Amino acid sequence: MLAAFVQPPTEAGQVPQPASAAGQAQQTSATLTAAAARYRAALTEATHFETQARQAREAGSTALAAAAAARALVGDHAAILYQRNPSERWPLAQLSVHAPEATADVLHAAGLAEQLTADRDAQVARAAVAAVRAAEQIDAADTADALAADAHRRAEGVLTEIRAVVADLDPAVSAQWAASGTSLSSAGQDAANAAALAGWQDQLAQLALAGITPPPAADLADPADLPVGLAALRDAAGAPVPGVATTYVAGRTLTVLPAETVAAVSAAFAQLGKPYVADRTGPDRYGCAGLVAAAWTQGGIGLPGDLAGQWAQGTPVPAGQLQVGDLVFSTDPRSGLDDAGIYLGGTSVLSASADRRQVAVRELADLSTAVRVTVPPATPAPLPVTGPFPATCSAPTPTAGTTSAAWGGWSNGRIPADQLCTIGKGHRLRCDAAAAYTAMSAAYQTAFGTPLCITDSYRSLDAQVDAHHRKPKITAVPGTSNHGWALAVDLCGGINVFGTAQTAWMQLNAGYYGWVHPDWAQADGTNPEPWHWEYGALA
Repeated sequence: MLAAFVQPPTEAGQVPQPASAAGQAQQTSATLTAAAARYRAALTEATHFETQARQAREAGSTALAAAAAARALVGDHAAILYQRNPSERWPLAQLSVHAPEATADVLHAAGLAEQLTADRDAQVARAAVAAVRAAEQIDAADTADALAADAHRRAEGVLTEIRAVVADLDPAVSAQWAASGTSLSSAGQDAANAAALAGWQDQLAQLALAGITPPPAADLADPADLPVGLAALRDAAGAPVPGVATTYVAGRTLTVLPAETVAAVSAAFAQLGKPYVADRTGPDRYGCAGLVAAAWTQGGIGLPGDLAGQWAQGTPVPAGQLQVGDLVFSTDPRSGLDDAGIYLGGTSVLSASADRRQVAVRELADLSTAVRVTVPPATPAPLPVTGPFPATCSAPTPTAGTTSAAWGGWSNGRIPADQLCTIGKGHRLRCDAAAAYTAMSAAYQTAFGTPLCITDSYRSLDAQVDAHHRKPKITAVPGTSNHGWALAVDLCGGINVFGTAQTAWMQLNAGYYGWVHPDWAQADGTNPEPWHWEYGALA
């Protein structure tokens, strides 16, 4: 564990990097990225087969119910037949040349008996067909279950491969990997990102200087049973901290994190600057839960793509025991767990949050809701808070009061496409408005079963000219529309009519996401437009 480091530090205290460290980092990143893709593909396949199995079992249950109903009818027929006397069972036996006047009645009775028999035979056939169909569906469900189980085994096998790679990963290579991102950060974010990255690389350099290769998480789970050369890390109250250790080297105490944590944090750093897009899991765009899942997959720990699932797979971290790599959650009374990031120390987390519009380092005042995924819980901890709406990934809301719609130094209707974020079907908005709209649409879908229906969003100046030419009475003068600032939408699907349940939902909930129905567009406004909504109270 504590192998001698053969290369001394430089005068500046920096550990010389082997000439191949950058190449090794590039190769490691490519290997783990490809493995993570195989893991996700296997999980997707497992989900597909699980869906097939569920549908087949539902169809089998329906077929079994149909077979039972058909058998019940057969039983009813048998009971009726049993209760009949011989003349009712065999009406034709009553035909007689001595009573020709009864022939019509006898033939009628015979016809009824034949119909009853035909009905019984049809129900027997239906029961048989339904029973066969049920058996086929049950067999199909069993086959799909087996295929799903095989896909899960392959996914676990990929994670085992990844853990084998990261178990031998030199901290110097991890430091190079963490700095391998090429995406540009937004203005004002560079300094925070660079400072956090430098701090992480310094921590890895100290491990490399001491000749320490981070051990697997399983070796650090029990503070009372640690590898030789490592001691339990204790919090301020003297309690041992599971999942992490310390060692004393060259006059200093070093914190030793699991190999999986080092890989996950380095993988997350390598994504700095990549854009935020709700519900994405990479490799080019990320939602908040998606970044966490993607980073930890490259550490060899598979996490679900939702915040509640990620919380359930970790052990809650008491106050004062937070360590780098822990998952820190932001909460909201409307959505419960609302955002997640990877803890970096101090008050810093690395996340793909909507308010930053990209993968970035951010500061959090409240670090009290956190879990450590390298220490699996015996039983999942209850969610610390729940809410009726989907998570927003910290989607921002506009500041109170009327604000100018102008932004970025652009002219109305002249905003470059790369400055806007898509909200689907060719519609675009300013990125913070897009994030808030996406969260609002998800909440709307939980209420009505479909996402928000939209007809208009950002309008270029040319589009404003065209719209004003076609609808001069209800459109703004070109160059003055808030559509031209990418901060307004026109909605449909019931929201375009006053007095509907959809409009009522918007009036009750849109403000939570920062969307406002301006006074002039109200039912008693100067230009009633139930469909028009704006991000913030715009001048």
